[in-house]
Amino acid sequence: MEKINPGILKELKKWEPDIAEDDIFSLMPFNLPLDEGKKRIRAIAVFTVRELTVYTDGKKMLSEPMENIENFKVISGVGCVFAEYQRKSDGEHILFARGDTRYTGVMGQCMKRANHYLRFGDLDFSRFQRDTGRSCPKCGKPYPRGMHTCPHCTSKKKVLLRLLALAKPEWKFIALSVLFFFLTTLVSVIIPYINRVMVDGYIRSSDENVFLWGFIGVVLSLLAANIMRRLISVLRGFTLTVAGNRLIVRLRNMVFTKIQELSIEKVSKRTSGELMKRVNGDTRVINQFIVNQLPHVMEQGLLLLAVAAVMFFYDWRLALLIILPTPLVVLAFRMFWRFMRGMFRQRWDLNSRANAILHDIFSGIRVVKSYGMEKREEERYVEISAKERDAQLRQERFWAWINPLLHFLMGFGEFILLYYVGRKMLNGTMTAGEMSQFSSYAGMIFGPLNALMVFPRQIMQMMTSVTRVYEIMDETVDIPNKQNESMPEIQGYIDIDHVSFSYEDTEEVLRDIDLHIKPGEFIGLVGKSGVGKSTLINLIMRMYDVDEGAIRIDGVDIRDIPQEILRARMGVVLQENFLFTGSVWQNLTYAKPDATYEEVIGAAKAAGAHEFIIRLPDGYNTYVGEKGHTLSGGERQRISIARALLHNPKILILDEATASLDTETEKLIQDALLELSAGRTTIAIAHRLSTLRNATRLVVMDKGGIAEIGTHDELMEKQGIYYGLVMAQRDMTKMES
Repeated sequence: MEKINPGILKELKKWEPDIAEDDIFSLMPFNLPLDEGKKRIRAIAVFTVRELTVYTDGKKMLSEPMENIENFKVISGVGCVFAEYQRKSDGEHILFARGDTRYTGVMGQCMKRANHYLRFGDLDFSRFQRDTGRSCPKCGKPYPRGMHTCPHCTSKKKVLLRLLALAKPEWKFIALSVLFFFLTTLVSVIIPYINRVMVDGYIRSSDENVFLWGFIGVVLSLLAANIMRRLISVLRGFTLTVAGNRLIVRLRNMVFTKIQELSIEKVSKRTSGELMKRVNGDTRVINQFIVNQLPHVMEQGLLLLAVAAVMFFYDWRLALLIILPTPLVVLAFRMFWRFMRGMFRQRWDLNSRANAILHDIFSGIRVVKSYGMEKREEERYVEISAKERDAQLRQERFWAWINPLLHFLMGFGEFILLYYVGRKMLNGTMTAGEMSQFSSYAGMIFGPLNALMVFPRQIMQMMTSVTRVYEIMDETVDIPNKQNESMPEIQGYIDIDHVSFSYEDTEEVLRDIDLHIKPGEFIGLVGKSGVGKSTLINLIMRMYDVDEGAIRIDGVDIRDIPQEILRARMGVVLQENFLFTGSVWQNLTYAKPDATYEEVIGAAKAAGAHEFIIRLPDGYNTYVGEKGHTLSGGERQRISIARALLHNPKILILDEATASLDTETEKLIQDALLELSAGRTTIAIAHRLSTLRNATRLVVMDKGGIAEIGTHDELMEKQGIYYGLVMAQRDMTKMES
């Protein structure tokens, strides 16, 4: 059974105190009325084994027995999402919930569980492998898109402790830097005393027998103390820089590794610009805090404690009056903490969106220029930059108001010091040297206090970045990987055993798929767009895990095979035809870096790529640019096919592998694939049905299931869905000719 969100359950019990908690298997909050109004409401749909009940602002608005419901469905609207159910008696679709896009995940998950219960009659949701938590268990609010932690409830103390725990491998450097902090503080406290001795003992001395060499010794002592303080600061800076940079490199590698471990589903919820900001930008902010800001505050804090102790020793009343405003400043920061944290988080989000827009524009610059949209994209970027600017201005405006006030409070002790020292000097109870020493100590207190005033701003900026980094680090891996296991060379049996699957926030894309493929078979997947063909091959490659059923290779569940071993046995040519920045040779050998010259040339010739490659300026060493933009679509596709063939897989997956090729080249590649598919299990998707004329079997998919299976001739005789697709393509070919 699904774990009930305690925050939502607590609110429900306020409305319905006598509700039986044990009967509830899912709670679905939403926030918009059904009448298309924009007014926000607080509503909860309650799913029990007996009925569906909807409460809106504390009132029961709907109740429907579960036995009367055929199925549930989520529908995406404009800026909102709907939930409805179909009644068995009359087939009518009843709308019962509506929320803004933040509730898409919550509704999608609840609908999947409710449909599972209707279909199987049990509450075992363990077969849903992927992470399903979409709202905070404390406050009940939906997580922001792309996040699985609540920014409102995250413990900042725990985050800082985790960051310190991460620094354990550098404890020697940190311990050494702490020692340098103490030495620097000690020298800083001694220097005012040497000044006092120099002033009272030599400069203001009335003794005519003052020894010149003694004065020189005091001056040299003052010089040595200052030199020592500078040297210790240099050593401290070096140790902290080493520790900080080693920490950040390790943190950056951890974030990058974790992102690669996440499924495509979770990675796609975040933009490339956002992920790059977390790997580079946020870790850079953390590095600056650890190497520059935190050491400065630690030094000033130690200095404050040392000087305060000395001043309390001289005159505790005066010392108390000088530092009296400090609690007021701390209280002010405490009062404004939540407000300031919100401002920093908002600015981070806007900066991330600006980076994402830049990434999109530069990645799609050809499309931008092709449609003459430079001005529009400029306006789009200027608009988001203006929002970031306004957020920055609001932040700076706040500091511009509060900083002078706090500085005045902190500097109030200076007026007390002037009065105290002046009265002592006039009464003759304080010497010039003592006045110099005491004033130096007082100045040394105000310096750390001012530094501590800036620290909350720095720590909030750092906390925003740390929270974002650990939000990635804490993501659950919804496709767990088996480790330290091996698998013998596979034969190519693929058993798709009653598989059902749905993406996180949608209804089922595949439903009860049962297909068994023998080694060496060439299986063609055909059907209209959106019926689940690409989803099925993604499941075979284990880009996602199935919700129900299992996929086995040679009788072994693919969830029990290490992902790197599984995919090492597969060759894939996808629709995107993605090429990495680099040379043609580097792209060809991506999956097999140790390939020989003969193997690379042979694969290129088999894919029909060798002829155009040798005509390039530098042949196989030609630089193809980002995403291979210097090549045509057909050329990129042939390189992708050659890359897959060079991999020499036992299972070959082709997703529209010949879509961008002309008729002549397509014929060459079809002949090559026919020869190369011998001894390989091949699964191919193609909308151009002539590409699949040599398939052993054709699998026709429709409405998320398998509608027909057979050879081309068998399916044509049946005159079903496949027959209709072939006739439609023939009519289209006649029209084009």
